[in-house]
Amino acid sequence: RTVGQQIREVLTLHGTSRSAAAARTIDLLGMVGVRDASTRVDDYPHQFSGGMRQRVIIAIAIANNPSLLIADEPTTALDVTVQAEILRLLLSLREELDMAVMLITHDIGVVEETCDDALVLYAGEIAERGPVDEVLGRPRHPYPRELIAATPRLDNFTGGRLVSVAGQPPDVMKRPTGCAFHPRCPLAVDRCLTEDP
Repeated sequence: RTVGQQIREVLTLHGTSRSAAAARTIDLLGMVGVRDASTRVDDYPHQFSGGMRQRVIIAIAIANNPSLLIADEPTTALDVTVQAEILRLLLSLREELDMAVMLITHDIGVVEETCDDALVLYAGEIAERGPVDEVLGRPRHPYPRELIAATPRLDNFTGGRLVSVAGQPPDVMKRPTGCAFHPRCPLAVDRCLTEDP
């Protein structure tokens, strides 16, 4: 199916007429930065680069004017330049469309550059949440501390071995009692076996 067919389907399923959906599809492609949208609308996904396919997915996601856009790993498998373009696009759409964006990512650098607030999950539980500068600059829970310490940084490169978080993540079906991170935590004490921090 062409990218235009995929976008139009999202619109018509929510009550937009076929003619209005056709016009809106071209507008949406232009809004997300697809050049020559009126001709590219009839192209197939394999005719687009990875970054352009991501833009089409964003067009589908914003087609019906959501108040919240959930972007799950939107920059995975994209090179750094295209990642930056996609993140700038999401931030500009957030302002232009007056919507919130929930960004789900493993990339701490992306969180640092684009987010206002952060929520760090471990084993399906909230380890820490708050403003990005507090969560990343002064983490209180050991898990975000360990994650940040394990993130390679060019501004602090020592040339030594990379640091990693010790141990293995727990089986979420057999979650440890107390703080789920305690089996891997360098600061764990007996109390961590029965209580969340």
